[in-house]
Amino acid sequence: MRRQLLALIGTTTAVVLAVLLVPLALLVRSHAEDRAMTDATERAQSVAAVVGGSLGRGGHGGREVVAGVLDGLNGKEQPRTSVVLADDTVLGPRPVGVSDDALALARHGRAFTYAPGQARGGGRVVLVPVLGAQGGAGGAASGSGKGTDAGGRSATVVQVAVGEDRLHAGVLPSWLAVLGLGVALMLLGLAFADRLAARIVRATRQLATVSDRLAAGELTARAEPVGPRELRQLAGRLNELGERIDGLVTAERERGADLAHRLRTPVAALRLDAEGLRDADEAARIGDSVAALERSVDSVIRAARRAGAAPGSRRCDLAELVRERAAFWAPLAEDQGRAVTVLAPRPALVQVAAEDLTAVLDTLIGNVLDHTPEGTGLWLTVSAGADGAFGVLTVEDDGPGFAEGGDGTADVAARGTSGAGSTGLGLDIARTTAEDSGGGVTLGTSPDHGGASVTCRFGAATRP
Repeated sequence: MRRQLLALIGTTTAVVLAVLLVPLALLVRSHAEDRAMTDATERAQSVAAVVGGSLGRGGHGGREVVAGVLDGLNGKEQPRTSVVLADDTVLGPRPVGVSDDALALARHGRAFTYAPGQARGGGRVVLVPVLGAQGGAGGAASGSGKGTDAGGRSATVVQVAVGEDRLHAGVLPSWLAVLGLGVALMLLGLAFADRLAARIVRATRQLATVSDRLAAGELTARAEPVGPRELRQLAGRLNELGERIDGLVTAERERGADLAHRLRTPVAALRLDAEGLRDADEAARIGDSVAALERSVDSVIRAARRAGAAPGSRRCDLAELVRERAAFWAPLAEDQGRAVTVLAPRPALVQVAAEDLTAVLDTLIGNVLDHTPEGTGLWLTVSAGADGAFGVLTVEDDGPGFAEGGDGTADVAARGTSGAGSTGLGLDIARTTAEDSGGGVTLGTSPDHGGASVTCRFGAATRP
């Protein structure tokens, strides 16, 4: 888009400059020609006055004076000035291409500019008749003796030839100056256009980025009103849309929380009623059903909360949170004589909400504290997956390990439910949270410590 705007503005600027500068260049050329011809005409008139005064006295002395004047005028890079006498004698350089008809017209008293044109060397010739001059071999012209013949014609003509180079002297530098001006204006226009295009493109990209974040569920994303008025209005409408969606999602999450509170009370009453039954087998059966109901309700509530949560909030540093929860459980571990070792050397950003990961850590740590003998050591290790797509949490102890079921696999139910601070769902919380992030949970025996080992793989999250 930025290149397209630059191309459009550059083309428009070039057309405008061409419309303005081409006539200016032609005007410069015309002005140079007018200046050269004005100078040649003034020169011819001045020479005509000198010739009229010098040849009016007759004799060869006048011719010598005129010849000396012409030698001084015909310097280097000066118009070629010559005088044609009545007997066709030429004083000074003979002009090229002047026809007899043009010379005869000048001798009839007409001063004019002649383009031998179209002739060799190009350029123009100024012809000015000299009134009151004598010429010819005898020093006087036939007729009245006043410089004209019997028909009233002037006997002597001054010719000033302006060559093509002299005619257009200074045109090329002027054209280069005009071209430089055009280039400077073009660059200035492109620089201004680039700043304008960058401003528009930057505002457009910001809107696109905020739109992508909103589409991905990051409802806190807001656009800064910058750029042209239309884009500022669009940013305002986009922010209003984000606030509206955020309000709707917040309302849904609040309704989910209300549902949780309403359901937990009757479920807790059912649990108490089940525990109060005299028949132990019947109490255990109903208690299991109530526990299953409680797990189902909590699972539905967590799923609703995850669906309503913004993806921007579903990321946290696994290593930092492990250190935090280990510090939280440290007093209880010390009371039980346990050594808690945390191995989290570098940050591990995972795609899990902090509150969900806190519940997982509390569940896993609480299981060790509640279901292993006092003095059992605990190791919390954070690492990255082989391909960097996962953040891996490993919780190990040197206790008795998991009891094995009839098929030889770990029987998690034999370890009971998780302890304080958890939701009461045991390792099901860790499994559900890990799978929702694209990972999973593996149970087994610690190869280094001989006790239980729980490995949770959480999907890695990119940095916002």
